[in-house]
Amino acid sequence: MSSPVRLAVMGAGLIGKRHIEHILARPEAMLSSIVDPTPDARELAVSLKVDWYPSFQDMLAENRPDGVVVATPNQMHVANGMDCVAARIPALIEKPIADDVAAAQALVEAAERAGVPLLTGHHRRHNPMIQRARLEIDSGRLGQIVSVHGMFWLIKPDHYFDVAWRREKGAGPVFLNLIHDVDLLRYLCGDIVAVQAAQSNRLRGNAVEETAVIILHFASGALGTVNVSDAIQSPWSWEFTAGENPAYSHTQEACYQIGGTRASLAIPQLDLWRHPSKASWWAPIERERLNYEKADPLGLQIANFCGVIRGKAAPVVSGREGLKTLGVIDAVKRAAETKDFVSVRNS
Repeated sequence: MSSPVRLAVMGAGLIGKRHIEHILARPEAMLSSIVDPTPDARELAVSLKVDWYPSFQDMLAENRPDGVVVATPNQMHVANGMDCVAARIPALIEKPIADDVAAAQALVEAAERAGVPLLTGHHRRHNPMIQRARLEIDSGRLGQIVSVHGMFWLIKPDHYFDVAWRREKGAGPVFLNLIHDVDLLRYLCGDIVAVQAAQSNRLRGNAVEETAVIILHFASGALGTVNVSDAIQSPWSWEFTAGENPAYSHTQEACYQIGGTRASLAIPQLDLWRHPSKASWWAPIERERLNYEKADPLGLQIANFCGVIRGKAAPVVSGREGLKTLGVIDAVKRAAETKDFVSVRNS
């Protein structure tokens, strides 16, 4: 058996700590160091008996890892990613890969030129339930995909907005939350080539949207709708339906529906609906619940990263895939502001 892949984690905030937990739990990985200038990060490293460094360059001089998980604030992702590329160290960068499409493209192209693996942390793709849904769609069992629908409805409490940046442009549910849903719909149904959108901030009056409705145009010809709001008391969101994060209540509702000419699929339950005898609204319709083996997608993401570093696996979510998803979100924002039909920029 080969030795564990030595991984450093840059950024020891909430998501950084979750990555650290999963690295410590995976047999194919080991935590080599924590890179974060804060005293809390240093204390965490001491408690875990791993090396601590205030900067990437300090770490590089003393303890070069096999790979780096970048879990720093969004605006630092590109600079941190470029450091990894320059050092020729594979990197898994938390989503979004960047807060700007042009900067993200520069990072992805730099990594591709250098031949350095670059992954994006859209961990939901790793969920075995999503993998099973993808398998059913790819098998043709749903037939031709005609339309899809996604919902992200929940309510963020008033005190959430006491932090100033959460009231400013770029901090609304389109960028912070919808990006996850768009990435999954892209993964399941293919590239999105154009969007239309409308948004509103009429309840809170902040500079950022609280509600948006989006029409997605897929390269396949399928159409989709996504409805997102952080001002609605509702059970219909990935957070409440997937049971992925114990911090949220778990409901038995669906957050995505994917409709095809032979069958439709509700996610996350994986309920497949079809007319078994005749394709007609007058004919009986039946439900089949698909099975899958549950596993934590964050842990599977670390396992995939280790496999990529060892040359034994392809990335489930490459840097370029992260860039494509970011490009759709950029188009949604432009469409909502201009009220125009907006093409997604090629990436």
